[in-house]
Amino acid sequence: MTDPLHKDLLALAHEAASRAGALLRDGRPADLAVAATKSSPIDVVTEMDIAAEKLITGLIAERRPDDGILGEEGAATEGTSGVRWVIDPLDGTVNYLYGLPTWSVSIAAEQDGETVVGVVTAPMRGETFHAVLGGGAWATGAWDGERRLACRTAPPLDQALVSTGFNYVAEVRAHQAEVAQRLIPLLRDIRRGGSAAVDLCDLAAGRLDGYYERGLHAWDLAAGDLIAREAGALTGGRPGERPSGDLTVAGTPGVFEPLQRLLEDFGAWHD
Repeated sequence: MTDPLHKDLLALAHEAASRAGALLRDGRPADLAVAATKSSPIDVVTEMDIAAEKLITGLIAERRPDDGILGEEGAATEGTSGVRWVIDPLDGTVNYLYGLPTWSVSIAAEQDGETVVGVVTAPMRGETFHAVLGGGAWATGAWDGERRLACRTAPPLDQALVSTGFNYVAEVRAHQAEVAQRLIPLLRDIRRGGSAAVDLCDLAAGRLDGYYERGLHAWDLAAGDLIAREAGALTGGRPGERPSGDLTVAGTPGVFEPLQRLLEDFGAWHD
C-alpha cells in the first residue's frame, strides 16, 4: 500500500507538472528569446523556464509551506518537514527554444534525502511518467489508462541502443565526442535526444537499452532516475558510485555493467 504522504506528494507533483507543462506548451511566445545564459553562451535560459519554475514553486509553497525546494532556475529553500522538491521546470531548453518536441517538466520529491516520488511530463509527446518508491513506474499517453513500464530485455551490448547528451562547455563537449566516437562501433547506435529526464523515461518504457551523460545536476535526473529504477533499470555513476555530475549511467540489467565499464575505461568522467 502506498504511504499516504507519498500519495499526496505524487498528486501534487502531477498537478504542478501538468500546469507547468500546459503553460510551456500553450504560452510559448512566437518570438521566444534567450533571457540569460549559464555555463556558456549556448547554455540558455528562456523567460518560460523562469515562469514555469515560479508556477511550480508557488504551488508547492502554497500547499506545503514547510518543504524544501531545489530548482534549476534558482529556487532554494531548506524547509523543516524532511521533504525536499527537486525541480527542472524545463529540461531540454534548447529543444524548446527551437520548437523541437523533446522537452519536459521534471519534478521529484525527496524524503529524508531519498527520492520517493518522480513525475516527468513531456507535453509535446502527450506523455506523463511517474513512479513512487517501491510502487513501480507508470505512464499515460496515447493509449487508454495507465501503463506499467518495464525496461527491455537486455540485448548483447553490440545490439544496444544507447542515448547520451553533451555539455555546453566546449572543452567538455569535445571530450564527450571522443568518448562517443569510441563507443559507437561497440553499440547498435547512439541517440542524442536533448532531455535527460525524457531519456531516462524512454529507458523505463523500453525505447532505449542504455543512457549515459556527464555533467548532470540533481534536478536533471532525480525524477527520471527513480522512474527508470522502478521500471527495472540499473542506475549509477562511476563503478560503485551513485549517479552524479561526474557521470550518470543507466541501463537494462545486462547492458548497464558493460556500458559502465567501457565508460570508465574511456575516461568518460573527466577531461
